[in-house]
Amino acid sequence: MAKRRNREAKILELVQRHGFVTIDALAREFEVTPQTVRRDINHLAQQSQVRRYHGGAGLPSSVENLSYSTRKILNHAGKQRIAQLLARHIPNDASVFINIGTTNEEVARALLDHSGLRVITNNLNVANILAGQTGFEVIIAGGLVRHRDRGVIGEATLDLINQFKVDVGVIGISGIDEDGALLEFDYREVRVAQAIIANSRRVCLAVDYSKFGRNAMVRQGSITQVDAFFTDRPPPDEIVRLLEEHGIELHVAD
Repeated sequence: MAKRRNREAKILELVQRHGFVTIDALAREFEVTPQTVRRDINHLAQQSQVRRYHGGAGLPSSVENLSYSTRKILNHAGKQRIAQLLARHIPNDASVFINIGTTNEEVARALLDHSGLRVITNNLNVANILAGQTGFEVIIAGGLVRHRDRGVIGEATLDLINQFKVDVGVIGISGIDEDGALLEFDYREVRVAQAIIANSRRVCLAVDYSKFGRNAMVRQGSITQVDAFFTDRPPPDEIVRLLEEHGIELHVAD
């Protein structure tokens, strides 16, 4: 019992310091099995001291996202698989919106084998990935640059997005509630994403499994507004029912 309390105290300290810690890293840290770490995390989550995510534990906050550096490494392999699958559904010579998010940055990398793309983005990281590709045209939305992740938001961003009607809109999200609500942390980012949805002939949502059941305070919309849903593991049953009821394509990069 004392050992478990000591581990839980250390887990809590690490989560508060880093924002997110993985089960595998904690198992190595304490020289215990991943199952033991999961039990510790579940106990802390029951006390609302941490929030359980797929693959680890994070801060129990609905008002502040994990740091960009943490999100970059969180389920990175899963995000790469999602990106590669989604990229196969975007044809050459297409016009594409790509918004903020680390999964969307992997989508941009997966698109480098394409030709003739016209990409409009409010993500400077996406623009940097694609700008050197011969035959691509990359348009960057103006506005306020968020220092934490180089996302661009604000009225000027909306003005540019609303000037276009594109073939494919690629969006990400911070959390999906069990009722299918798409949740974000920044209402300004939400307004841009809503404009992308409204101005895309086909909307593709790219979400890794850690986002299911994750809490955030701003409602962006509903999963029923997208045309195709790309993820790395089968979604919870209630989400699958929603997708089936609304005729939304489900693509799982397993």
